[in-house]
Amino acid sequence: MATLAESFLADLEDLDEDEPEQESGSEEEAAEADDGMDDIETLNFDDLKACAKLTSEPRYSDVLTRVRAAVAAAAEDGGAGERKQDVPLEEDPTYKLLVECNRLAVDIDNEIAVVHNFIRDKYRPKFPELESLVHHPLDYARVVQRVGNEMDLTLVPLDDMLPAATVMVVTVTATTTSGKPLDEDALGRVMQGCDMAIQLDEDKRTILHFVESKMNKVAPNLSALVGTEIAAKLMGVAGGLLALSRMPSCNVQVLGAKRRTLAGFSSTTAQPHQGFIFSCPIMATTPPPLKNKAVRLIAAKSTLLARKDAYGEDPSGAYGAGMHAEVVRKIEKWQEPPPAKQIKPLPVPDAEQKKRRGGRRLRKMKERYGLTDVRKAANRMMFNQAEEEFVDGEDTIGLGVLGKEGSGRLRVVASQQKQKLSAKAQKKFKSRAYGSSGATSGLSSSLAFTPVQGIELENPQARFGEMDAKDGTQSYFSQFGGFRSIKK
Repeated sequence: MATLAESFLADLEDLDEDEPEQESGSEEEAAEADDGMDDIETLNFDDLKACAKLTSEPRYSDVLTRVRAAVAAAAEDGGAGERKQDVPLEEDPTYKLLVECNRLAVDIDNEIAVVHNFIRDKYRPKFPELESLVHHPLDYARVVQRVGNEMDLTLVPLDDMLPAATVMVVTVTATTTSGKPLDEDALGRVMQGCDMAIQLDEDKRTILHFVESKMNKVAPNLSALVGTEIAAKLMGVAGGLLALSRMPSCNVQVLGAKRRTLAGFSSTTAQPHQGFIFSCPIMATTPPPLKNKAVRLIAAKSTLLARKDAYGEDPSGAYGAGMHAEVVRKIEKWQEPPPAKQIKPLPVPDAEQKKRRGGRRLRKMKERYGLTDVRKAANRMMFNQAEEEFVDGEDTIGLGVLGKEGSGRLRVVASQQKQKLSAKAQKKFKSRAYGSSGATSGLSSSLAFTPVQGIELENPQARFGEMDAKDGTQSYFSQFGGFRSIKK
């Protein structure tokens, strides 16, 4: 039986046998990595055509040729020629060309960014501070093309390219820059990059002008709401009118949005979700507090109009014009001040009796909180008869008709329970009030004052009506019954 040490040695021998295969695998991976690095190193960053290859592609020249031919044909026809409604949108040649133009416009934007990086890297030894002063790629290319190797920027007119404040900052910074003039070869590559960036921008303008001229025929309703330029940009980013019609409004709202905040800077002032729709003419006249609400409304309406245009339901664009007027009217309605608060006069006191509900609950409430018979009698006066009075401190209180009926009582004792209770509830009430022995109240008295005899004895229960008129002999087990005689 092998020991533990021998098993460990056997495992180490197996590992030694597997090492050549692992080394061969690692050598292959290293070779692949080296090949990738070799490819990167073989790229000539000094050659502009090696970095920017869009202008050399056949698709670029083919689309531009077709666009120029279509523009020339439209100029000869006087802008005539509408989309045929019997032809599906996907098979319309004009629509296909517009989709290709939109895709090419996006590629041109990316290519301009690549060329801008090339110009910035090659011109940095001459003027390193310029890229932090002029951020726009085309403005940067035009400034570099005009400045060249000139060290004294006061001799170079830049007023037609940049604002006056930016021109002053660039001129002052150029006097203290640490850059040095470029050689002829490097300057030639920089000028070549500037010419390419400007040419790309001109081609993009030609394409966009053609797309905008055809948008009134391809998407008349959408163009009536947001304008032909914004409609062309939305359709280009979405990948066509059909693709735009299938998108929800929340996605249409953010088409073209870019994060403009730089790394390390605060994003509190940045306004997210601002796409192409924020540049439409309606948003330009909308107050800042209502812009977010308005862009949601316009995005929702744009989605509906794109679906209407995608299937050619209203080629005249009248529906889009009506939608534009509706959106403008809604935004104006939002800006109206709220109606003034009306001061309502107080109602006339006791002008009309307040209506109260009736029913069992109201009757019970009246029985519980209504006037007692004693209070009613005290408030009543008899004709040609003086009422009895008593003095309570400084007040003299009249008793009304209390004691006027010859009963000899000073006041009428009201019944303690006004509500009609069932027999079971009455029994429970009596046992709670006087106990289970059936004793009478301690406040009752058997003495009565009469005008004839003065003081006499009487049964208090008979006075309050608590005894029935029934004879006790009617029932042997009656509560009023008793023994008539006692047997000896």
